[in-house]
Amino acid sequence: MTRSTILIVAFILGAFLIASWLALGTPEPMERNSSGPFKIQTPTPRTAKNFALHPAPKPLPKVVFRNGDGRQTSLAEFHGKTVLLNVWATWCGPCRREMPTLDRLQGILGGADFEVLALSIDRAGPEAVREFYRKIGIKNLSLYVDSSGKASGALGVVGIPATLLVDPNGKEIGRLVGPADWDTPEMVAYLKAHLDRSRGGGDKRIPD
Repeated sequence: MTRSTILIVAFILGAFLIASWLALGTPEPMERNSSGPFKIQTPTPRTAKNFALHPAPKPLPKVVFRNGDGRQTSLAEFHGKTVLLNVWATWCGPCRREMPTLDRLQGILGGADFEVLALSIDRAGPEAVREFYRKIGIKNLSLYVDSSGKASGALGVVGIPATLLVDPNGKEIGRLVGPADWDTPEMVAYLKAHLDRSRGGGDKRIPD
């Protein structure tokens, strides 16, 4: 085989490898060494039916984290509200994709008796989350960060995203592991039913 033939074959092979790489796409940007012991959950979106409800509300440990101003806060400050506590990170692809739906859910249901609490575990701190919020146009969610990982560890979260449904007394009603489309009519109706029960709105059944 002549030198020119070898060069032509190498050029064709290189072009094929580049085309294959482009077709597969590039991975989500990840923060180096920021995942720690956490694993990223399957990207298949979940529905209201995937909530694992507990037979009775479960007490939660005292967990602390920081808000966007750097002030230490905790779940206790949300006493009296039903809280949808979502544990996530900017380096988690499924988390990034579901965040706009959580933002819209807060816009729909958020108020005096309901709060979407998006708790980031980014080690880079609030600036990484603030930049991500700005980039994708988050309007309704407040910023909360657990850079230490202690809060999420105490809550028993080993994979993200993970979402806990917490009653007004600060007890866990159930949790959903993996991403979800939080602003769908099914999910909104499901959460409204929980709100009605916490308000004392009769014996209204939670939709299947």
